[in-house]
Amino acid sequence: MRNRTLTIFAITAALPIFVTRAFAQDPAVVNSKTIQVKFENERVRVLEAILPPGVKEQVHSHPAYVIYVLEGGRYRNYASDGKVTEGELKTGDVLYRDPLTHAAENIGDKPLHMILVELKGEVGTGTPPRP
Repeated sequence: MRNRTLTIFAITAALPIFVTRAFAQDPAVVNSKTIQVKFENERVRVLEAILPPGVKEQVHSHPAYVIYVLEGGRYRNYASDGKVTEGELKTGDVLYRDPLTHAAENIGDKPLHMILVELKGEVGTGTPPRP
């Protein structure tokens, strides 16, 4: 009985780790055909995303990040809470996004091309990134 109790406790304690990892998918891993890491250090990670027309990404997560739109177009966003929105990104747009888990789909007729700069550390607090 004691071993069973310990096993149940261990599974229950580990469950949040597995659930967090399931929702916090790295965009460069789950969308490796459309997103590439161009630079990374202890403060930022720079990604290049090229999403062809009609392509929908796999669900992934970002920390706080900045988007620079090299080539704009229409998109559909699927948020982790089930909310679906549509919009247009214009070439030259610069946007800040808080951390999120989502998937995007190119609903336009030309590729979306963006640079994403993911911020590491405790953004806005002046605290340096954690090692």
